[in-house]
Amino acid sequence: MQEVIEALNEAQQEAVQHIDGPLLILAGAGSGKTKTLTTRLAYLISVVGIDPHNTLTLTFTNKAAKEMRYRASALINTHISSMPLLCTFHKFGLLFLKFHIEKLGRANNFVIIDSDDRKKILKRIAKEHKIDLNIAFIGSEISKYKNTLLSADEIIKKAELVDYKKIAMIYKSYEKEITENNLVDFDDLLMLTYRILDENDDLRKETSNRYQYIMVDEYQDTNELQFKLLELLASEHNNLCVVGDDDQSIYGWRGANIRNILEFSSYFENTKTVKLEINYRSTIPILKAANELIEHNSQRIGKKLSSFKGDGQNVKLFHSLDESLESRSIAREIKVLLAKGVSSDEIAVLYRINALSRSLEEGFTKEGLPFKLLGGMRFYDRAEIKDIISYFRLLSNPNDDFSLERIINKPKRGLGKVSIDKLKKEAFHKQCSIFTFISQIETDELNQIVSKRATNSLKEFVNNINTLRAKIESSLYNFLELFEELVGIKKYYASMIDGQERVLNIDEFNGYFREAIYTNPNLSLDVFLNDISLQSDQDQIDENAITIMSIHASKGLEFEHLYVIGLEEEFFPLLGDGCNMEEERRLGYVAITRAKSDLTLCYTDSRFYKGQRKLIKKSRFLGEAGLINDIAFQRSKSPSYKKGDLVKHKLFGIGRIQGVTKSGKEYKLKINFGGSKREIISSFVQSV
Repeated sequence: MQEVIEALNEAQQEAVQHIDGPLLILAGAGSGKTKTLTTRLAYLISVVGIDPHNTLTLTFTNKAAKEMRYRASALINTHISSMPLLCTFHKFGLLFLKFHIEKLGRANNFVIIDSDDRKKILKRIAKEHKIDLNIAFIGSEISKYKNTLLSADEIIKKAELVDYKKIAMIYKSYEKEITENNLVDFDDLLMLTYRILDENDDLRKETSNRYQYIMVDEYQDTNELQFKLLELLASEHNNLCVVGDDDQSIYGWRGANIRNILEFSSYFENTKTVKLEINYRSTIPILKAANELIEHNSQRIGKKLSSFKGDGQNVKLFHSLDESLESRSIAREIKVLLAKGVSSDEIAVLYRINALSRSLEEGFTKEGLPFKLLGGMRFYDRAEIKDIISYFRLLSNPNDDFSLERIINKPKRGLGKVSIDKLKKEAFHKQCSIFTFISQIETDELNQIVSKRATNSLKEFVNNINTLRAKIESSLYNFLELFEELVGIKKYYASMIDGQERVLNIDEFNGYFREAIYTNPNLSLDVFLNDISLQSDQDQIDENAITIMSIHASKGLEFEHLYVIGLEEEFFPLLGDGCNMEEERRLGYVAITRAKSDLTLCYTDSRFYKGQRKLIKKSRFLGEAGLINDIAFQRSKSPSYKKGDLVKHKLFGIGRIQGVTKSGKEYKLKINFGGSKREIISSFVQSV
């Protein structure tokens, strides 16, 4: 362990060896924060002698948690009998609720619903209330209320606008429904945990004393609820270590509160602050641009990154006439990199606005480049996968009406909406779940509610579910074979127009399920379902292809060769009402610091956006980063043109050069645009 500590730089050692009291580790991009955090955890356990059960380390993604567990386990002494709890905030909430949700009068066999499930519930409630508002907006507002600990009744009292009063009504009905069906959404995992701790002082003390050393990764991304929860968890000792970077706080739009990190030392007395400023990822020119850009922000504690790697090639600026030429030019450059043996996993293209991905996808497709678009439909959001998961949920909890309604007619069982509504109504009167009602009612009676075909199908359905439940009680081995035999979900989807793709998705899911069982022979269906519910987009980046993604999605990642497009006013930074220029600048800082050695910042003269072509100015960030004065616009300068070359003009389209004459530092080109001949200065056209 001593050798590991000695290998750290001075600031990292200082952070690792701090034991008691609040600690703020201000970790710049690429400064080894994960290494510092996991080494500190190992130091507390292996050197200081802290019981692993008395530590709690919280992250934001499963991917980060998995990586940190792997690193920590390699450092912790082998004689330690158990590993410390290292998980996401939401996984901690899930584990806590499994033990303590009964304090809210609820059973611990609750089901976690995802955003799609929630959307469907909200849509139905809105329809019942005859409220015509955007469902995504309603969901976003309710999430905001939960993360600021506001109840529906409080919102009803506070709301001044009619629309917000309507949302509060939906919020109240939504809470009633999910509580009665013992469902919890993602926000509940933390909100209910906070409620239980806040309302039960003895349990708060017990929990705080159990987790005597708490560490939090990516602290700049915490919201109000997470901050309040951490206050309760650390209330008995204040041994709270947080790691984060105020310059990478880019989630204000979804509730992250930058004040949590900026004012940490005022919230927790006697805070020790350690700055990690040696960057191990990027070269000097890249960090110079990042440092100069972020220094224009006023809301920051202040630090300056220095490069461990040393000098490297200059940051490149890529000037194009429009997005089509931009994407095809980037694609061609990438093809050259691939031909030189560069791995596609080391190449990425980032953008600020999702709409800019269209031209990239088109350009890459035309050039035959394999790419993955991060932020598209998640694997677990696909209909066929959600159906299988709903079956698994029902097997885990037969009283889960929400899951049953999704799959009761998949495959078809002769049930329409009217029949399903009748079953729901009868089950409600009997005060039992739909599955229990179908199980207990006699066949003749069921025939009076639904068709004879439906009756036979439903009885078979119940028998199949019971058979599968008996199977999972004994073993999950060979479960999938029996599941397909009795349910036939693959056969059902294979008959559709896009059946081949859906079957491949089901096969992928089945492979993952089998791998999970192989990895953990004692795996239960409940644990498997909970792990799926906590998946995130970044957990699924494993394809061998060039990555196209938003800057938000890129956080925490790094690439040898990086392109950032859309460096124009209105596109990056965004302008207009609600624009937070400091957060836009932090996004620029995050984008730049994803690059290891090769960074290209791209801008165009015009873009097609929101139905029309816009002439645009290059981004102020290029000047603030010191790039416009420091680097020649090597690609924007006119190349050598010759007679016969094809060029493109933003107004006249594609033409062929018929003559070239020197004109100062540029060229005057005589061009034939489909019969219309014009003389154009060379900087106003681009080679095709």
